[in-house]
Amino acid sequence: MNTFRVEIPESDLADLRLRLNAARWPVQGAGDGWRRGVPVSELRSLAGYWADGFDWRAAEARLNAFPQFRVEIDGQPIHFVHVRSARPDALPLMLIHGWPSTFAEYTAAIEELSRDHHVVVPSIPGFGFSTPVNGAWEVSRTAAAFAELMDSLGYTRYGVQAGDVGAGIAGAMSRLTPAVAAMHINGPSAHPFGGALPLDGLEGTELARAERFNDLVATGLGYLQLMSTKPWTIGYSLTDSPVGLLAWIYEKFQAWCSVIDRDALLTAVSIYWFTGTGATSAEFIHESMNAPGTWGAAAAPTGFATFAADTGIRTLLDPDHEVEHWTEYDRGGHFPAIEVPDLYAADVLKYFSAFS
Repeated sequence: MNTFRVEIPESDLADLRLRLNAARWPVQGAGDGWRRGVPVSELRSLAGYWADGFDWRAAEARLNAFPQFRVEIDGQPIHFVHVRSARPDALPLMLIHGWPSTFAEYTAAIEELSRDHHVVVPSIPGFGFSTPVNGAWEVSRTAAAFAELMDSLGYTRYGVQAGDVGAGIAGAMSRLTPAVAAMHINGPSAHPFGGALPLDGLEGTELARAERFNDLVATGLGYLQLMSTKPWTIGYSLTDSPVGLLAWIYEKFQAWCSVIDRDALLTAVSIYWFTGTGATSAEFIHESMNAPGTWGAAAAPTGFATFAADTGIRTLLDPDHEVEHWTEYDRGGHFPAIEVPDLYAADVLKYFSAFS
């Protein structure tokens, strides 16, 4: 196990600025907002800020404020943050990001969570600094690697918090080892490939969430269809064009978030760009979506938090209210640790206090 620091060469920053300033922009006719994707005017403005306003070195310093390491597991370099609590008896807690996120998603919440937990935040193989990728990686293989990581740190009982594809990894870990004492999932939702949700009997917030989910099924799954079937077709653009990468990720932040922190967004996009992991993260999605058993049921107690921009509907997902911890918030969205770190951390701490 080796210590690690994020240290992007100045030459890579100069190359990024050169590519952004030399970008070719399409001519866009009379627009209809975001219905056809990211508007040119919005992306040009964001790309201009990335080139000349965004302070990567400040973002790098924020990331390096946390102890980071890399270890080889199953032939794969695994990057992770590890912050020990001042409480020696603290319950260890692993936080697992999804797509198009990175380990940086949790930086605003780690300090609060480490009050009661030893916090471990790994990067999924093929994402960020868990590179280069050796072989095919998907949810189940990643779960085994992350369980081995926790074991190597001496943690024989721990909790896992996750969202998005990270929730699939958490569930697979719970089926793999009894060391997972409990799980906490943000953004529970019906599987989008299952088709539109029935609206009968829904009202208020649940009706709005169902309509949002149905709009996602009808108009918002192009990215997932492509990455699940032809990841390298989009992978070339994600690797060679910072504007292409920015558009691909920005669209998801705009669709899934209640509010977008521009610097947090560009920190994530920059990590993908500097590590060249736009294509390899797409490949991970392809492997996971086509592997058997990826979305199996969890084998550990699970609590859920649903934020304002989420699509989780308890009437449909937990009609008999069998889940003991299901909280709903009127702020936040798909990346609550970025959008509402106060609500996110408080909910996680409250849930896992029952298992400490």
